[in-house]
Amino acid sequence: MDKQRLDKWLWHARVVKARTSAASLVESGHVRINGTREKSPGHAVKPGDVLTISLDRGVRLMKVIGFSERRGDATAARALYEDLQAGPK
Repeated sequence: MDKQRLDKWLWHARVVKARTSAASLVESGHVRINGTREKSPGHAVKPGDVLTISLDRGVRLMKVIGFSERRGDATAARALYEDLQAGPK
């Protein structure tokens, strides 16, 4: 898999608790991909894309590094991205 729907990726990476919440977050303009606002939950993300996500508690800056077929636990979710606010791995 070299691409995945944005809403599905956000859900698998545990940014939100439900896929419908991920779709709403995108549709309301709270997600940017490589600096460009994205309003389509079906937009494909690929490894290397940098997501800027505005949430209630602040802003998250994440680099996509992988995909998952299913939503896993927090450890599995952490393997899908690099947290750019925490510095490089």
